[in-house]
Amino acid sequence: MHPDLVVRVENPVGSLRLYGERQYRGRYSARRVGERSFDLEPGFRFFVGIDWGADQHRVCVMDRDGIVIGERWTQHNAASIAELITWLVESTGSEPAAFAVAIEVPRGAVVETLSEYGFAVFSINPKQLDRFRDRYSPAGAKDDSRDAFVLADSLRTDQHCFHAVRLDNPAVIRLRELSRLDDDIRDEMRRLNNQLREQWHRFFPQLLMLCSSADEPWVWDIFEAAPLPATAARLSEKRIAKILGQHRIRRITASEVRAILATQPLKLTPGAAEAASEHAMLLLPRLRLLRAQRAQIGTRLRKLLDHLVCADPGEVNEHRDAEVLLSLPGVGRTVAATMLSEAAQAIADRDYHALRSYAGTAPITRQSGKKTVVLMRYSCNERLRNALYHWARVSTIRDPHSRTHYAHLRAKGHSHGRALRGLADRWLRVLVAMLKTGTLYNPNLQRAQHSGGQHP
Repeated sequence: MHPDLVVRVENPVGSLRLYGERQYRGRYSARRVGERSFDLEPGFRFFVGIDWGADQHRVCVMDRDGIVIGERWTQHNAASIAELITWLVESTGSEPAAFAVAIEVPRGAVVETLSEYGFAVFSINPKQLDRFRDRYSPAGAKDDSRDAFVLADSLRTDQHCFHAVRLDNPAVIRLRELSRLDDDIRDEMRRLNNQLREQWHRFFPQLLMLCSSADEPWVWDIFEAAPLPATAARLSEKRIAKILGQHRIRRITASEVRAILATQPLKLTPGAAEAASEHAMLLLPRLRLLRAQRAQIGTRLRKLLDHLVCADPGEVNEHRDAEVLLSLPGVGRTVAATMLSEAAQAIADRDYHALRSYAGTAPITRQSGKKTVVLMRYSCNERLRNALYHWARVSTIRDPHSRTHYAHLRAKGHSHGRALRGLADRWLRVLVAMLKTGTLYNPNLQRAQHSGGQHP
């Protein structure tokens, strides 16, 4: 065998040493793997695997040689987690800095408590853990004790496959919670609006002629004033004009609304219209509540982003990051909140490759022999993917260079979604470059590059 191809694994922590032209001394400091550097010998002496559960967690501790020191169950409460920390320190006689902890979830009470006490915590995707499990049980056996052992031993030998957990800034934690709650309320409103629309379609389609999506409050008020087609036909023009004025509706007049409501109603069996009307009336209070809550969340998100932008730039990086992100065309409150909360660590690291993979803009390439297939990446953060989709879509409206780039991709035969993903990937590259330099978006600079012959 050629000496340059010899591969030898030394020492129990799995540091990889390759001899010849590609030689590493326990660290990938002189070589990058996928544009990222990995530290395989950080000095940890003990490795802890925690199989996370809803009520209790299984814990396994081993040393650098892979010898299991102890195992135990820990309840999900403050006292039990404190006992776990005491047990780890006393059973090994070491400080928290000597421990590396592996767990599937990247946040939560266990992760945050361990991090606050000085333990290095690493997370891993459950799918990756499933592949590591096959090392020890090809038959697919699985239990909590085995998973805790697999987590600890995999971290011991393959730390580069894990992600170091960092505690987010308090503002980012609030931003993430509000942003996700806003999405949940939006989805709940969509479900209720679909139910309301179905009931109106069942007995009162005239209202859908006023608002096909059944999601506008002024149509709700008209329905409450006349919950049945027979009463709606007798609704006065003055009453309708008052409702339109309260909601500042000018695209349709009171006489036009009255003419629509006075059209011939559907003929249903006795009691069907009354039942559907009662059902629809009970949906309105819930819709109004959700609409009011979403407005409150929007106000809080706006204030939180304003605080990040206007706060002292010397406090935390997120302050300047928010200002840089909001300066880009197509980025509004929702997109900025999602980006800063869902991709906080990748943005803090200025890691373009992690960001594009996490957001789903990086494609998947499958190559075998002479055949190469490029596919869309489906394994990603869906909230981040949706945010980038809307960012790219709005940028084609507000930014002429984005519109030109989108048209260029479409002319090459790409679909609408593929072109927007390509545009979003371009914006991510621009964002990371701006974050590294700490500069705001300057469209004039892009014009100068384009006039020099470079494609936008």
